[in-house]
Amino acid sequence: MAKAIDVANVFLRLSQPEVGDTISNLKLQKLLYYAQGFHLAMNDGNPLFDENITAWAYGPVVESVYRDFKQYGSGAIPVPEDIDTSMFSKDQLELIEEIYEVYGQFSALRLMQLTHSEKPWMETSRDSIISREVMRDFFITRINAN
Repeated sequence: MAKAIDVANVFLRLSQPEVGDTISNLKLQKLLYYAQGFHLAMNDGNPLFDENITAWAYGPVVESVYRDFKQYGSGAIPVPEDIDTSMFSKDQLELIEEIYEVYGQFSALRLMQLTHSEKPWMETSRDSIISREVMRDFFITRINAN
């Protein structure tokens, strides 16, 4: 199974800093949340990555990835040179790309506002783990709404 940092690296590789399409740590955290949520909904509750997502004040966060990129503050995270995607299936890579296409267009602040209006973050106490079951159930409703 992939680690959250592997998914993060794919998102970073999808960005295009040369045209102003950058990813901050805050934005990356929300992209990870959406990727995990939709993967759970589409795969009978099976996670895309194993790490938990925690409900922090600014929204859902994968703590290990947050720490990995904390040094960049609110600035752009550099695009990694080489990444290994062999741990992902074709469907998983397509999901990550689709999440980036849909949610990557939004600013970090807008993504934070979106997550703050959604049941998984709203119904989880701050600094507590967001239940995968709650995420799966919520994202199933998002899929069925489309």
